[in-house]
Amino acid sequence: MKKMIIASTSTVHGSSYLEYLLPTLKTHFKGVKQLLFIPYARPSGISYNSYTAIAKKAFSTINIDVKGIHEFENAKEAIQNSEAIFTGGGNTFELVNQLYKNDVLSTLKQVLDNGTPYLGTSAGSNICGVDMKNTNDMPIVYPPSFTTLGCIPFNINAHYLDPIEGSTHMGETRETRIKEFHVFNKTAVLGLREGSWLSVYGNQINLEGTYTARLFQQNKEALELESGVEVKI
Repeated sequence: MKKMIIASTSTVHGSSYLEYLLPTLKTHFKGVKQLLFIPYARPSGISYNSYTAIAKKAFSTINIDVKGIHEFENAKEAIQNSEAIFTGGGNTFELVNQLYKNDVLSTLKQVLDNGTPYLGTSAGSNICGVDMKNTNDMPIVYPPSFTTLGCIPFNINAHYLDPIEGSTHMGETRETRIKEFHVFNKTAVLGLREGSWLSVYGNQINLEGTYTARLFQQNKEALELESGVEVKI
């Protein structure tokens, strides 16, 4: 039975790394002593060690130790033997590239489907969907496939932004980008605003956090989903 937190972001304005999520994570990871961190997305190009240190500091406040997947000789075994897993944000293309390069994508899906508690933020949330086609990131590398975990039956657009009223910006909005996606793809997309997350327990997916989320489906009007509702596609 899946047990996942899929969050739009690791950090909301005015707070430290994961601070806004820690009360939820304390319950979500109850009984966990050590967590496996997947730092492959490398935000701003930081090293695996530096990124793992950031996660380690945050989780120390709820008495959970953190070890990076790169610290193990066998990445597959590290995933299979982990008490819990956290995949952080950064560049989704590089994250997916490394999951394929290290041949751990299917292993990760297997343990998550079997109930290993999971946290994903940003890029680590993007990979929970059917594919990574709704990431906001630049394609800095070319992964072997855009197919991801498929732990939820739709895609995530993390850090979803609404158009700014009165803005003179002439570029495409997020909604426009997702409409372009739906010309060629049927997969539903959830625009997940910063400060909100999905809780996934078994087959039930609930929207949690401060804000509404925007659900896009091919050939349908976009819907605003209230926090606390079950997300059904």
